[in-house]
Amino acid sequence: MEGDEMLKVGIVGSTGYAGEELVRMLLNHKEVEIKWLYSQSYVGEKYSKVFGNFFKIVDSTCVGGDVDELSKEVDLIFTATPQGYCSGIVNEKLLDRVKIVDLSADFRIKNIDVYKEWYKLDHKSPEFIAEAVYGLCEINRDKIKDARIVANPGCYTTASILALYPLVKEKIIDVNSIIIDAKSGTTGAGRGTSLANLYCEVNENIKAYGITNHRHTPEIEEQLSYGANENIIINFTPHLIPMNRGILATSYVNLNGEKTYQDIKSIYEKYYGDEYFIRLLDEGVYPETKWIQGSNYVDINFKVDERTNRLVVISAIDNLVKGAAGQAIQNMNIMFGFKESEAIFQVPMFP
Repeated sequence: MEGDEMLKVGIVGSTGYAGEELVRMLLNHKEVEIKWLYSQSYVGEKYSKVFGNFFKIVDSTCVGGDVDELSKEVDLIFTATPQGYCSGIVNEKLLDRVKIVDLSADFRIKNIDVYKEWYKLDHKSPEFIAEAVYGLCEINRDKIKDARIVANPGCYTTASILALYPLVKEKIIDVNSIIIDAKSGTTGAGRGTSLANLYCEVNENIKAYGITNHRHTPEIEEQLSYGANENIIINFTPHLIPMNRGILATSYVNLNGEKTYQDIKSIYEKYYGDEYFIRLLDEGVYPETKWIQGSNYVDINFKVDERTNRLVVISAIDNLVKGAAGQAIQNMNIMFGFKESEAIFQVPMFP
């Protein structure tokens, strides 16, 4: 497709890590034209100077200014921005003109009091929270199709929810026993500088953070609660590890009664057997971040601990792709009726 037939998109926050991934993948989309790249930090700068990997590939200059005015040039806006930004620009007039895929947490959590408690922010457009669709594609695909605004899930949450959703849905685990131990590469913290993310602080080190109060906790709880149809409270502990990208989430749960490997495998096959981007690994093969790097895949497997009657579930994603930009494009593809894997079918990078 060419010219007016192409879907025109704008990217706000184009010079962050997730924004860069959006550009990288959308350049290969047969149906999409990137109309503008918005960045408050690099207005007037060549995009290829901000990211040298786009030299002689992207000639665009970063723009700033009035997003409402810029929205007249596009059909969809990606907001790869910090919390509080998207809720500050959304209004009825804007949503009548364009659709939005928001990569922040502004519209992920339905309970506004929970959002305020965990993010320490007042929500600027609470009237759109109920309408926004939580964009976990494999679970909410039918709702995403007709959405005007999609709340793209967080990275830890994507890895955690997809690993556990079939289990809570089928009620084969004790939902009061969920413990999630997750480890992420440093890109999960974004491109901004901070002492904790400097090379000398991260290299040759591993550390837990956000212990008992990480912001993705209520998001995981809320979505698993929808699946279980009961209130779920979890223990979630993230860790920072010295690699660029990738998340490995290990979940520990108590089984309700004795279950065999095949019992549980059949449940995962029921929910994910036909899913393109979820790979259920063979028995005895467990996810590794190097096998999903640079891709939109989610690798999942589990092991039954017969001695303790617990189940250990392991999932791996690339936090910048399925955990951010890749899933955002997957949501866009669903919203506009494109092939769901368009532009995001990429073989994982190795080594």
